[in-house]
Amino acid sequence: MCGIFAYLNYNVGRERRYILEVLLNGLRRLEYRGYDSSGIAIDSDTSSVMQSKSKPYDTAPPVVFRQEGKIESLVSSVYTEVDQLNLDLEKPFLVHAGIAHTRWATHGVPAPRNSHPQSSGEFDEFLVVHNGIITNYEVLKQTLVRHGFTFESDTDTEVIPKLAKFVFDKARDGEGGVTFSQVVMEVMRQLEGAYALIFKSPHYPNELIACKRGSTLLLGVNELGGETSRHLFHDVKALTANDKPKELFFSSDLCAIVEHTKNYAAIEDDEIVHIKDGSVSILKFNYEKEKPASVQRALSVLEMEVEQIKKGDFDHFMKKEIHEQPDSLTTSMRGRLKDGVVGLGGLKDHMRTIRRSRRIIFIGCGTSYHAALAARPIMEELTDIPVTMEIASDMLDRKALIFKEDTAVFVSQSGETADTLLALEYALQHGALCVGVTNTVGSTLARKTHCGVHINAGCEIGVASTKAYTCQIVVMVMMALAIGSDKMSTLAQREAIIAGLTKLPEKVHDVLKLDGEMKALAQSLIEEQSLLMFGRGNNYATALEGALKVKEVALMHSEGMLAGEMKHGPLALVDEYLPIIVIATHDDSFSKQQSVIQQLHARKGRLIVMCSEGDASLVCPDGRSRVIEVPRVVDCLQPIINIIPMQLLAYHLTVLRGYNVDQPRNLAKSVTTQ
Repeated sequence: MCGIFAYLNYNVGRERRYILEVLLNGLRRLEYRGYDSSGIAIDSDTSSVMQSKSKPYDTAPPVVFRQEGKIESLVSSVYTEVDQLNLDLEKPFLVHAGIAHTRWATHGVPAPRNSHPQSSGEFDEFLVVHNGIITNYEVLKQTLVRHGFTFESDTDTEVIPKLAKFVFDKARDGEGGVTFSQVVMEVMRQLEGAYALIFKSPHYPNELIACKRGSTLLLGVNELGGETSRHLFHDVKALTANDKPKELFFSSDLCAIVEHTKNYAAIEDDEIVHIKDGSVSILKFNYEKEKPASVQRALSVLEMEVEQIKKGDFDHFMKKEIHEQPDSLTTSMRGRLKDGVVGLGGLKDHMRTIRRSRRIIFIGCGTSYHAALAARPIMEELTDIPVTMEIASDMLDRKALIFKEDTAVFVSQSGETADTLLALEYALQHGALCVGVTNTVGSTLARKTHCGVHINAGCEIGVASTKAYTCQIVVMVMMALAIGSDKMSTLAQREAIIAGLTKLPEKVHDVLKLDGEMKALAQSLIEEQSLLMFGRGNNYATALEGALKVKEVALMHSEGMLAGEMKHGPLALVDEYLPIIVIATHDDSFSKQQSVIQQLHARKGRLIVMCSEGDASLVCPDGRSRVIEVPRVVDCLQPIINIIPMQLLAYHLTVLRGYNVDQPRNLAKSVTTQ
């Protein structure tokens, strides 16, 4: 949820204005994660700040800027304060370390005092930006208060820089000095919870330290004046151990570093990454050992283009990503469908175990759960293995039974969803084979599962998932095809599905032509307070996901319901005023949906019916209902076609109602807290 970004230039002159813009632009790239406040910290001029008091260090003190609200509010306040402090924006720095943060409130209301960077106190001896939650912060806070520390914020994060100062002061009072990494290691030893942290301190000028446990954190390396080699590096010996000009980045997300470099490394849990004198050292923290082990790590090459994080000709990322779906689906299937056979290399070594499973468990949250629900019927049909569904948080609350003969499939766009990762730990403890389905290479889910499949949907910036949802369904359909490929009884059905997959991008392109029609429908619903969606079979998930999209971005009450449950309560809501969308495309449930439509008409229901092209007269023979006609595809792929008009409807409703479509109120792209 929170976003972390840091920038360190080494042996390359950068003006203070340039450094500020890199940090602020990094935060702009992280906006989509959801946030309510932001902040940055840079170095001041030694002569311009704190001259009235004696500092406990000889270097330039940091300057911290924090602001509630959008990043542009921070930008305005930064340049106002820069003028007030008389800081020279044109001053060049051969070496400089800056940190930045977007905050999504968990402890304390959105306010500058609760924003990050959080400080150790007077003189800002230690500054920290943090993503995650410290679960034992109250105990640490009480201890620090007893030692004379005072707290200014309501956050859990503030204990971290104060704990760092406590460790530093205690070590300095003893014999000898203490290194920055030793301070951070001792802090880590005391922390409980999930976190990604970046430390900055004037006691260790031009150094940065990052560490993590549970939350994503990435290192980007841009060696200037030549190609960055991808050899192993550790401590001060290899890749970065030279005086070549370079830029180094920390980020919660690849989207924030792609415009600077494509060379990156994913930081693992309990690793400490120390940047000093332009070199990078990686240490592995171990609770039981006082001395950490040095880690070697190769850089990976980012397969993402800058254009993917820009809106292009579209007004909003959500609309861009809806219209990218023909391409994202093509990319998701590329190299995996060949000569009528599905090949998923990530599952190859575990296929025999999956086929022998007593059951398959789909586990996810929100949109990812809906994608798995859409794929469940075909998974059961092609594999003859029982498939159960679990919402990750509920599975943990119930301590659901999981056996070593089970295959647990975890679905998460970001690969960092907190509840899903905790459910993963639970399943691993119980010996199940764990499979990951994610859009994020190098994510925690990708690293901790036994095997898995990347959906390759491309960078998704809009908080409301669109193209990732449809790619998740396609990938799970391909999983069903691969797992069930040893059964001759379903050969004809599998061939029909594969043929349907090859034509799917073209069909999606066709359904996107309904954009204008969905805008007109949105115009007719703009004043409504509630919306119901009925689906069944393959399209129960479509009703749930369509309602979620409207709820998420248009801030309109909407409910997706199983049509078979209509007479068990929801029918009481039906009148001539409440808009109801019925998904009745031509599949095995079509005749049952026709019956639902008749019953709703009998109660004077205000119906909007989605049907297959050419079926309008079958679903609404009297022409009393509004009809949305969509292309017909093989049943298990129909949810992909059917959700797109609902995505467009949600988008247009949001824009017409004047809300922020890419950053809905109170929501975050990556839910990294429980």
